[in-house]
Amino acid sequence: MKRIGIVGGGQLARMLALAGRPLGLDFLALDPAVNAPAACVARPIVAAFDDTVALAKLADASDVVTYEFENLSAQALEGLARIVTVRPETRSLMISQDRINEKQMFASLGLPTAPYRAVETLADLKTSISVLGCPAILKTRRFGYDGKGQSLIRQEIDADHAWSAVAGCAAKAELVLEGFVPFQYEVSQISCRGIDGAIVHYPLSENVHAAGILRRSIPLAEGMNTSLVVQARQAMERLLVELDHVGVLCIEFFVVGTDLIVNEMAPRVHNSGHWSIDGGGVSQFENHVRAVVGLPLGNPATVRPVAMINLIGAMPPLSELLQIPGVRVHDYDKESRPDRKVGHLNLLADSPSGLRASIEAVADYLPTDSRDAVLRPSIAAW
Repeated sequence: MKRIGIVGGGQLARMLALAGRPLGLDFLALDPAVNAPAACVARPIVAAFDDTVALAKLADASDVVTYEFENLSAQALEGLARIVTVRPETRSLMISQDRINEKQMFASLGLPTAPYRAVETLADLKTSISVLGCPAILKTRRFGYDGKGQSLIRQEIDADHAWSAVAGCAAKAELVLEGFVPFQYEVSQISCRGIDGAIVHYPLSENVHAAGILRRSIPLAEGMNTSLVVQARQAMERLLVELDHVGVLCIEFFVVGTDLIVNEMAPRVHNSGHWSIDGGGVSQFENHVRAVVGLPLGNPATVRPVAMINLIGAMPPLSELLQIPGVRVHDYDKESRPDRKVGHLNLLADSPSGLRASIEAVADYLPTDSRDAVLRPSIAAW
């Protein structure tokens, strides 16, 4: 039996273990939380993510190690890689951890991004605003997620407020100012590369966010928006090969007319691909564990309308959700907290109208910001 060690014990680690158990794989998960979501399906190692003793323990007990999120010490993982195989390799992690390095990587591969400038001081910010114009978004270079660590600048007089919101009281900080992209909608491409170089692509997914948090993802049907699909897959293949990435990788894009602008990447399984658990093909989680242990990759295609809806803050009543046709509930066993992802729903249907009806029924159980987001019209008609 092969054993996979996971750095991180959150819901992504939980779903990786759930996907790998039927394949006869065993799992450990390192996380500082005693009651981390993965603890019920992966043997827990309770320690800080950069605890060298705990990482050595994880390495000694694992055949291969992977990670579930980017906010980790790359140096600690590099040390880990000297004693056990780490997949994806730490280069993918290091590039994704810094928005400037990430954009430079995209540019080197000919992938268009929003205009940007590195910012270290308030004076830098004001100069950059005069160059890029408004609106613009000030972001931390590292460790931002779900809308955290960023501030929208609508006009030049917002510079001081944005600096305080992102940099706090610091006189100097590692930030980036991104010019605003007038996009029609957002999409993500999730793909997986095996150790033999084989690549499988999931359908391009249309995503809807509110307050920086993903609320709804719907994969496009086969044959829809083929130009965008081709662009997304070409971009993905360039990045996977350049990084020699093994496992799942996600790229988020802005759609501007008929073109894609790269937003950011995630070197791991991704929230916008959770629909794949129930969507008909081999899930992103199973393909990731297949990849990191060297098993053949599976077909990711879906054959019916499906949507994923994040549950934010608190879980709705289970007995009522399960009365809605086509609902599959995924509860992360996390305590309720504002803006926290506590679970997700996958909605399956036989027709676009059936999917829409299920989305409308589920929306009644969501907080207002999520409800408004999931009810937006979708371009992903089947």
